[in-house]
Amino acid sequence: MKAQLIDVGLSSSKSIHIKKVDEFFLNSPFHFHHLCELVWVEKSFGKRIVGDNIDNFDGGDLVLMAPQLPHIWQNDELFYRKKKGHRVKATVIYFPSDFPLNLTDEQNILSPIQELIKKASRGLVFYGTTSQKVSQILSALSKEEGLTKIINFLEVIDILSHSTEYRHLASISFKNLYEEKDTDRINKVYQFLMQNFYRDINLQEVADLCNMTPNAFCRFFKSRVQKSFTQFLNELRIGHACKLIQNETYSIADVCYESGYNNLTNFNKFFKSITGFTPSKYRKKSELVNPVTSKPLNY
Repeated sequence: MKAQLIDVGLSSSKSIHIKKVDEFFLNSPFHFHHLCELVWVEKSFGKRIVGDNIDNFDGGDLVLMAPQLPHIWQNDELFYRKKKGHRVKATVIYFPSDFPLNLTDEQNILSPIQELIKKASRGLVFYGTTSQKVSQILSALSKEEGLTKIINFLEVIDILSHSTEYRHLASISFKNLYEEKDTDRINKVYQFLMQNFYRDINLQEVADLCNMTPNAFCRFFKSRVQKSFTQFLNELRIGHACKLIQNETYSIADVCYESGYNNLTNFNKFFKSITGFTPSKYRKKSELVNPVTSKPLNY
């Protein structure tokens, strides 16, 4: 089950490339490539998978990924209705991992950058004042030309390399085991699950996407994703529940059923096993978190 190795369309592998996204919804498949990728989501929300990590994303999302790290961002369902007010705006920067390193041989400058790229092999999501500073620079970066663009990009890398306001995404044990022949199959499965996790899902219908028997599919899925299909689906559902539960207009029961569970007992069990908190305690904890300056809640 392999993410697609894609050509991101750079004319030179020695340069940085800035892409502005302004679309109704994100449509890239589950993929990886040979470049580092910095993603700043100015406006949008949905689900993202980076390596073996499943999480929500929202406006302000700032993620750095090293080469060869599989990933996909997918919007929530309402973006596909193309309604006014729901649109994706984002800035994506591709750059070779050695680009900043080739500009100097001073070790006191190189060491933090080398460490940043190493940590980004698992994917890093930044928050707090780091995210604020970088967002301000990125909002204007695509309009810059020549040396000014390079200087501002290097300022971003410098801020990120000295920041402590981040968390890893993929687990420390994650390895990219994907094979090219399985690209279509895993992409179909991920997109299907992200679009349908809120309802009852029959294992047979997912296995049919890959033209496999249920048993063969479960073995295939676990060998590539490095977690069972059931575990993956529960993490996807609980991740969505973590997002809903921070909105007090939803009762705990509402969150349960909106996240794909049929009864509160199962919901409470999986919620605590994945997040370490009961739903009610997670809600209380989320009320204490400042969304701008504090570390985001993880599960």
